[in-house]
Amino acid sequence: PYLLRAMHEWMTDNGQTPHLVVDAAFDGVVVPRQYVRDGKIVLNVSYSATAGLLIKNDYITFSARFGGTPFDVRLPVAAVLGVYARETGQGMIFSEEDAGPAPPTPGGPTPPTKPAGGDEPKRPQLKVVK
Repeated sequence: PYLLRAMHEWMTDNGQTPHLVVDAAFDGVVVPRQYVRDGKIVLNVSYSATAGLLIKNDYITFSARFGGTPFDVRLPVAAVLGVYARETGQGMIFSEEDAGPAPPTPGGPTPPTKPAGGDEPKRPQLKVVK
C-alpha cells in the first residue's frame, strides 16, 4: 500500500495519469465485470476520473463512471498487480514475493527463529526494477 500511495502521488504531482492493473478474480474485488479482460481490469485512478479515492493499507475504494454509469469500486490491495502512468507506460509490477509473508494463523504453530539445520538466515536480496 505504501508503494501504491507513493507511486500515485508521484505520478499525479508530475502531471501523469496513474492506472492500476487488478486481478479481477481475486476475492473481494468489486468492479464492473463487463470491463474485465483475461481476468484483469485496468483502472484509471486519477483524481479527475475518481471520486472519494482512498488508498488504505488493506483496500482501495472509489467511485467512477464506466460507460457513463456510476460504480463504487472496492479492491483489496493484494489484488493490485501493478501501477503505471498512462503517458509513459512506466511503473511497477508487483509479484507474490512483494506481498511479504502470510500472516500467522491464530493458535497455529510459531515459526522457528532459525532455519532447520542450524544455518544462519540468508541476507535479503535486492533486485533492480526498471
